[in-house]
Amino acid sequence: MKLGGRRLEDPEINLISLIDILLVLVIFFMLSATFVDEGRLRIHLPQASQTPVASEGAEHIVVVVTQSGGYRVNDRDLINSSRETLRAAVLKVAGEGRKGRITLRADGRATHQSVVTAMDVLGRLGFGEIDIATITP
Repeated sequence: MKLGGRRLEDPEINLISLIDILLVLVIFFMLSATFVDEGRLRIHLPQASQTPVASEGAEHIVVVVTQSGGYRVNDRDLINSSRETLRAAVLKVAGEGRKGRITLRADGRATHQSVVTAMDVLGRLGFGEIDIATITP
């Protein structure tokens, strides 16, 4: 006679919920580890003041880039918009000195290539300080 015949079952541990929690933790650590390096980047932004810088008595050269991509040096139109013409005109005005300041004024509708060409010519001539003129609203 068998009284209270219980069948003994092997105990089980449900691992599905444990695996879900571990996957969530792995994803959390992977995402948080990629954002750590962004805090190391230090950017020092330039500052501007509204007071103009006084020139040291050197001749001030103004290069204007027109809407059509042409150039003017100190209010004189150039015969064409080539690099060599701009280079020759700036050399004629500047002479031997490269310490003077140059102001680059570009029309808002001028092509970006024309402005970069003017900056490249001025940089290759040895001018280290090029001011880009803007207007305040």
